Amino acid sequence: MFVILLTFVFALLLAAMPLPDTFLWIQPEWVTMVLIYWCIALPHRIGVLAGFFLGLCMDLLDGSLLGQNAMAMSVIAYVALLLYQRMRNYGALQQALMVGLLISISLLIFQWIQNLTSVAADTLAFLLPAITSMLLWPWFFIGMRTIRRRFQIH
Repeated sequence: MFVILLTFVFALLLAAMPLPDTFLWIQPEWVTMVLIYWCIALPHRIGVLAGFFLGLCMDLLDGSLLGQNAMAMSVIAYVALLLYQRMRNYGALQQALMVGLLISISLLIFQWIQNLTSVAADTLAFLLPAITSMLLWPWFFIGMRTIRRRFQIH
């Protein structure tokens, strides 16, 4: 369990890392990717509650409305848990497309809540992190699986 928590902390650090303004729009959704991976790999250990607490941590890091990321992450964890058997059988391309779809859903939920509480986005550029996350997923998956096997996490 310690290694799983460490991967979540590392993803939170990557999400909080300052980037130049040109790269802010394409920064991958590291925390969501780690959550999706663990929901697929260990659905009996990581679930909606983990997604909720990760979302709260993201809200605190982003300075966004408390519960905004928590809602999105909870929904993503729930959907990943519903689809984990199917996603395990998918190839790398299909998994990447599904991860891109899940992250797009997360970003749309976040943007929907943002629209209800403050200023709406004027472009669809807020969906760009879903594309970069989708492109990185095959290598991310291999790295996370290597960590899981090396530390014999079952």
